[in-house]
This record gives sequence, C-alpha cells and structure tokens, in this order.
Amino acid sequence: MRVVLWIGVVAMVLGIASFFVTIPEKHHEGIRIGDASLGVETTTSNKVPVYVSVILLVGGISMVLAGARTARS
Repeated sequence: MRVVLWIGVVAMVLGIASFFVTIPEKHHEGIRIGDASLGVETTTSNKVPVYVSVILLVGGISMVLAGARTARS
C-alpha cells in the first residue's frame, strides 16, 4: 500500500512543520459612519497546539510503518 506510506510521509512533514510554523490572524475592529471609517487592525501569530502536532507526527509514523510492512509483503 504505497498510498498509506505517502499519506504517512505527508502527515509526518505536517506534524514537524506545525512545531515551527505560525498561523497569522488579522482582526479588524472599527466603526463606519457614512463614507468615513475609523478602525484598528491587529495581527497575531499563533502556533498549532502541541497535541495536534504530536497526533500528526505519531499518526504519520504509524502509517509509514504500516505502509512499509504491506509494501514489503
């Protein structure tokens, strides 16, 4: 099952990347009166929770192992 192997590799790469890459979020708050508007835009960067990264990594490793066993058989 090469498909399971490649899905596992992708999940492992995403799991490792999620430890380091941040996800930017933009928030815009303000008021608009007629044609005039007044507002503030803030940007924050959040990382994915650690448990999500660990689940991706462990799931990817298990899929790679399962895919390698079935490919060998």
